[in-house]
Amino acid sequence: MLDALIPLVSLIILLFFSFQLFGDNSSYGPNQIALLCSMGVAVLIGLKNGYQWHEMEKAIVKGISLSLGAVMILLAVGSLIGTWLLSGTVPTMIYYGLQIINPAWFYAAACLVCGIVAMSIGSSWTTAATIGVAFIGIAGGFDMSPAITAGAVISGAYFGDKLSPLSETTNLAPAVAGSELFSHIRYMLWTTVPSILIALVLFLILGLSENADMAGNSERIEVLTKTLQETYHISVLNLLPLAMLLFLAYKKMPAFPAVFIGALVGAVWAVIFQQDLIAQLASDGLSGVTATATVVWTALFDGIKIASDNAEINDLLSRGGMSSMLNTIWLVISALSFGAVLEHLGMLRKIVESILSSVKSVGGLIASTVATCFGTNLVTADQYMAIVMPGRMYRQAYKDRNLDPLVLSRTLEDSGTITSPLIPWNSCGAFMIGAMALGSYEYIFYCFFNLINPFVAILYGFIGFNIKKLSTN
Repeated sequence: MLDALIPLVSLIILLFFSFQLFGDNSSYGPNQIALLCSMGVAVLIGLKNGYQWHEMEKAIVKGISLSLGAVMILLAVGSLIGTWLLSGTVPTMIYYGLQIINPAWFYAAACLVCGIVAMSIGSSWTTAATIGVAFIGIAGGFDMSPAITAGAVISGAYFGDKLSPLSETTNLAPAVAGSELFSHIRYMLWTTVPSILIALVLFLILGLSENADMAGNSERIEVLTKTLQETYHISVLNLLPLAMLLFLAYKKMPAFPAVFIGALVGAVWAVIFQQDLIAQLASDGLSGVTATATVVWTALFDGIKIASDNAEINDLLSRGGMSSMLNTIWLVISALSFGAVLEHLGMLRKIVESILSSVKSVGGLIASTVATCFGTNLVTADQYMAIVMPGRMYRQAYKDRNLDPLVLSRTLEDSGTITSPLIPWNSCGAFMIGAMALGSYEYIFYCFFNLINPFVAILYGFIGFNIKKLSTN
């Protein structure tokens, strides 16, 4: 047990000093070093216990290989953001959002809309990278908190993802626990619906409390919308790349090709509708086809840099490209390397076995599962691992207590899926920070749905509410 805890304690200490020394910039290198140094500590313990380096190296390579699908999606999302900013897709969503949405219910609307979209397409990542980016832009127009907006987007995205039969995690949890998909979704409603309702109320309260500051903001919004009109050709047609991407996701096309096709369609749309902007962005001496090809190609790999007279618009719309995701990929690879070593050395299993030895009640078992899923997300930086590993480890314990597999599959989702974006170095947390260009970790405190849902699951366990037993027949 001491061997198992030393690398975790090392990581916690190094991450603490990383944040103290570098603040919100700690994910841009310092946290990666903390993860790799902690991995080194685990490797030394493994060598001491008789493991061979080549075995641990294979585990690291295998752990990293699990992230390659996510890495490809991250790169595709970077390109998508770049071309959708160039084509006017995201600016058009921002423009119409500023016209339609009332600041008083803005946060709640962001949560609800993202929830509906994610439920339709089964992807919290795609929702955050498209609709979420637009809501962050609208928040800038209203001078509202980007951290709260990100919390609302993530809350809605994970609520919808969790209840969608198209979602990978929603299919994975019942497969690991041994329950049936649609029974699993229906059973999750008992914990998920109260959690999202509480979250919506909190977002409404926050929106109403900020509404008093919006009275004198109409002039500022008018300036922003005018700048968008001057910079882009604003048209409903600009939203067709979004509609096409959502259609592809709904048709269950894998995320990477769907997102990259969306990026390429955005590039075509930019050529058709934004020739004036392309001419402004082209380097001196370039014109015609050469200028268009250069600007569009650059948007795919390095994003765009708007140079209007409005600094807010410039900051908001100057980003994207594959290069913008490289730091996120670096963080994910470092975190997965650390988690892979701990799993290979049996450190995580040792900790879980110790927890199970002290569990005396159903509530304690569910609380332990939630804690293990969160801890796995923390250590392995992968939500799939946070579902599969605890699911395998706890399956027999739930059966021994005569609990239906639905209880385990629901708990895995109430914790493994939900808590992943709350950890900045987890693949999900890193993605959310990168896709929405968040400047700090403050958003974590406003992911109300993600914070509330695990506690609802634990509460049900201790009071015995809606805990399904195995049939005695």
